Amino acid sequence: MITVAIANQKGGVGKTTTAINIATAMAATGWKTLLLDLDPQGNASTGLGVASSARKTTSFDLLVDQVGLDSCAQATEIPNLDIVPATQDLSGAEVELVAVEDRSHRLKSALAGSAHGGPSSYDICFIDCPPSLGLLTLNALGAADSLLVPLQCEFFALEGLSQLLQTVERVQERFNPDLGILGVVLTMFDRRNRLTDQVADDVRDCLGKLVFDSVIPRNVRLSEAPSHGLPALVYDHQCAGSRAYIALARELIERLPQEREAA
Repeated sequence: MITVAIANQKGGVGKTTTAINIATAMAATGWKTLLLDLDPQGNASTGLGVASSARKTTSFDLLVDQVGLDSCAQATEIPNLDIVPATQDLSGAEVELVAVEDRSHRLKSALAGSAHGGPSSYDICFIDCPPSLGLLTLNALGAADSLLVPLQCEFFALEGLSQLLQTVERVQERFNPDLGILGVVLTMFDRRNRLTDQVADDVRDCLGKLVFDSVIPRNVRLSEAPSHGLPALVYDHQCAGSRAYIALARELIERLPQEREAA
């Protein structure tokens, strides 16, 4: 199973929107996909139509109580797409894990312990991280093969990117030497704003081919879709935002290992 953490410690950059829609796009192309909601806000769960009352077993149970992945994952209305939902209980996970040995490797152990050939045999797992660089995000980076960074096209986002890249280097040194950066995707792109173009140019000059060609525009339909409990690709597959995520999924597949390994 390929594991991709979607992370940026800055909030409001389109991280969860990216997680929902890229997971949906991958599932639509035939990849058996798991979305792991590791954000206590649980927005990814809401955006896929999983009501709070339906979140019986969650990422908190997976991390803290070591409940099996098979028991935590539940099907969504999207074929080939399952989710491990999150609730606000997850906000207490860092406190619960303070005294636990190998607390930064709990998620890696949970994903590695899933049954071979069973219902937890996914082609790919996306982890929607919280907007912070705390223990939850460290667990995600420790468990992931690669990192996907959504980056809002504004000045402050560039400062946040530098901090995130430093964290990735520390994780590589201490926890996960195999962690790589899959790419940076520019989000909330507004061609009417000159600053947007300037930021995009600066990021591409700095990171080169790490930056995806596909950019995610500011789009009303992307904002409306979560209130209906649907990915934008289902809510309005012809809108500019949906087309951008479909293009991003194509690029993503080209960067992923060609062979899909079972969980």
